[in-house]
Amino acid sequence: MANLKIEPLELRRMVEAGRPYREIAGHFDVSISGVQQAVERIGLQKKSLSHKDFLPWTLAKQHRHSGPATNLRVLSNVAQGKAVLEVKLNTALRWAARLCREGLDIDYSSDTGFFERRAIGERWHIAMVLDTVDRASASATARLTPSDLAR
Repeated sequence: MANLKIEPLELRRMVEAGRPYREIAGHFDVSISGVQQAVERIGLQKKSLSHKDFLPWTLAKQHRHSGPATNLRVLSNVAQGKAVLEVKLNTALRWAARLCREGLDIDYSSDTGFFERRAIGERWHIAMVLDTVDRASASATARLTPSDLAR
């Protein structure tokens, strides 16, 4: 439910003037979280994306920017409606499609990083990722031709 204490036009003016959220919260007599939610609601701040469904592991610092982590983040962005460079999307889709085609899944160990393993059961991680991306954006997968997926 919208916070009726915060007047959107005044909030917009204060945010655009660079006033700190703490000051805005005091002005409207609401919490800082209430200000953040109102700012998001009126479109002044993009919603933050969460990649926890696509990257369910706690990654060690040295693995955060590895190829698999980057590919999973790109696919998560697409599934959440964020525009990504087509070349990055195609790279991530080819990688995920290759794993599925070969019956492989992705897994992670903080000691060794990402590794490929045989898929177990019907609902494996990389298949879930591709299903989610496909449902969220049919146009994203349509950009690839069958020959792209064969590489």
